[in-house]
Amino acid sequence: MHSTFTNRLINETSPYLLQHAHNPVEWFPWGDEALEKAKQEDKIILVSIGYSACHWCHVMERESFENEPVAKLMNENFVNIKVDREERPDLDHIYMDAVQAIAGNGGWPLNVFLTPQAKPFYGGTYFPPQKAYNRSSWTDVLNSILQAWKERKNEIEAQAENLTDHLLRANSFGAIANTIEPNKEQELITIEQCDQMFTTIMKTADTQWGGFGKSPKFPQTFTIQYLLRYHYFTENKEALQQALLSIDKMLMGGIYDHIAGGLARYSTDEEWLAPHFEKMLYDNALLINILCDAYQITADKKYADAIRKTIAFVETELMSSEGGFYAALDADSEGEEGKYYVWQKKEVDTILGEDAELFCAFFDISEAGNWEEKNILRNLQSIEDFTIARGLEKETFEKTVQQCLHKLSLQRTSRIKPSLDDKIILGWNALMLQSIAKAAVVLADPTYQKIAATNFIFLQNKFTPVENSLQLMHTYKNGISKYVAFLDDYAYLIAALLQLYKTSLSENYLLKAFDYCSYVIENFSDEESCFFYFTHQDQKDVIVRKKEIYDGATPSGNSVMAENLLQLAIIFDNAQWRDRANQMIKIISNSTLKYPGSFGIWASLLLYQVMGVNEIVVIGSNYATISNDILSKYVPNLVIMGSEKEQEAFPLLAAKPSGPSDNIFLCKNYSCLAPFLSTKSLFLEIEKSNKISRN
Repeated sequence: MHSTFTNRLINETSPYLLQHAHNPVEWFPWGDEALEKAKQEDKIILVSIGYSACHWCHVMERESFENEPVAKLMNENFVNIKVDREERPDLDHIYMDAVQAIAGNGGWPLNVFLTPQAKPFYGGTYFPPQKAYNRSSWTDVLNSILQAWKERKNEIEAQAENLTDHLLRANSFGAIANTIEPNKEQELITIEQCDQMFTTIMKTADTQWGGFGKSPKFPQTFTIQYLLRYHYFTENKEALQQALLSIDKMLMGGIYDHIAGGLARYSTDEEWLAPHFEKMLYDNALLINILCDAYQITADKKYADAIRKTIAFVETELMSSEGGFYAALDADSEGEEGKYYVWQKKEVDTILGEDAELFCAFFDISEAGNWEEKNILRNLQSIEDFTIARGLEKETFEKTVQQCLHKLSLQRTSRIKPSLDDKIILGWNALMLQSIAKAAVVLADPTYQKIAATNFIFLQNKFTPVENSLQLMHTYKNGISKYVAFLDDYAYLIAALLQLYKTSLSENYLLKAFDYCSYVIENFSDEESCFFYFTHQDQKDVIVRKKEIYDGATPSGNSVMAENLLQLAIIFDNAQWRDRANQMIKIISNSTLKYPGSFGIWASLLLYQVMGVNEIVVIGSNYATISNDILSKYVPNLVIMGSEKEQEAFPLLAAKPSGPSDNIFLCKNYSCLAPFLSTKSLFLEIEKSNKISRN
């Protein structure tokens, strides 16, 4: 049936759109052709948004979009547009907000109905082929909308206008708050408010299984990162315990692939057992980031091992020959979710022989299965507890486990693999680039530095359509870069460049970060507030220019830009950038204090407002070795520069004379100390200034 039909998606590069290119539905990509057709024929637009690794998107395609009578109904009465949410996150944000306002919830697939002027009036997520799950059938929805359009067109158009006005109003935050007199003394954030954020986070903490809230459970790495940073400043043991418990339980659970490495998107249960099996590039980047922190804080080898295993997964499964990182691996294979990853006990027994009994006990494998009569590998005990309980020698058992996992890996390669979403997204690559560059420092591994540097060269070459321009594109595939880059792309890339500087101490990365930051300010700023729009000022095909502030599955471009501005303001002595970042943090502070779980990056920025930033400069012939030594320790509130001698081009390196030996300068809260001659004395001072003194 697939080969009988071909629609306009056949000319696209997105794997998600290509999956629908042989549906009998006459899908259009988002663009002028479809939008003009709707206006000329006065037809309702159906926009159906999803992504290639989305399980329920596949289900709805099989049930409805491959059904010829359903397709006939859609083709005759609607202009049908398919959107890959990862290619066009701007459209996804707008129409997701609309559906959440209409239905009270959202998700993917996202199906939203627009007037011919592209204004939304009705929508939902998955609709079954027959009425079920308290949901209307897809054909019932189509028919009722058609009838309403024929009989009550004016009402629908009025509803669409009201909803669009609502989206505009919801997007105007910051404009009123930004009229505060700039010279007026503003209330400072206090450590007590940071304590309150910790208390709020712990109210949702699962102290048995780790993580936060009930099922479905997402990694929430920004919240974990806040707890690690809060513990560093306050020495609160409960914060560290919950953060490490969350990381440990994820690494022990089925959400983490014990055979090949790599974290799935979320767990369907509170025990991290059964994931939604898709593996996204960004989740693994964010996991590596917090694993680096956990390793620096604890020096526990298991975190270093997990960093290496996750990067190895990315290299093996998600890295292109050109040095870019692909977007995702699907949840499904052979039309069945998780089929590639699960095991029957007899299969494991056959492969592992005499080692099977212990292996199955350690990985919770049974005849009955731990998920839908099959087994997902997971550990219910740590390797220490398991070996002690059974009187085993830990190192010997660890070797046996690795050998067994290797045997299962060889067997698994004979299975049909989940499909790969092989488009390369700038922002997600920048997140992974930043994390691998961080791992290079934390694990002192130059091979990771090389991967990161190669990835940045690739991004520069493939995402810059005009040579020497600062304008970047959002996606790349088959030699083609598409869609002008969004705020997140730039924000994450600037953050990655700041990390690349720490990894290499090459000042070119800082100059590039400065240039991109200036470009963002020029092209993404909201004139009525200090925040940034998600879309470039020249992009005209959206009904609302949204400003994203929530830190969700990925950090918001605004929170990352606030942190970028703060760091670059110190490096380049730019008071305007510092003031803008502080204003952004101030305006969001009430929301952050109430809902730290939804504003995780902002929460850490509030913590830095209280604690200040350590500005460290290393001058002398051994600057690289000393800088690496400093960066190998966990100091979250740090900006560092190193050079053989002072440099007038960089304010932080200016007027910093070298002495007979290497000098280490430390400034904080607008005051500087006499140079230190050793990192030991530097760290004693940092630890003293970074600990909370309570009245």
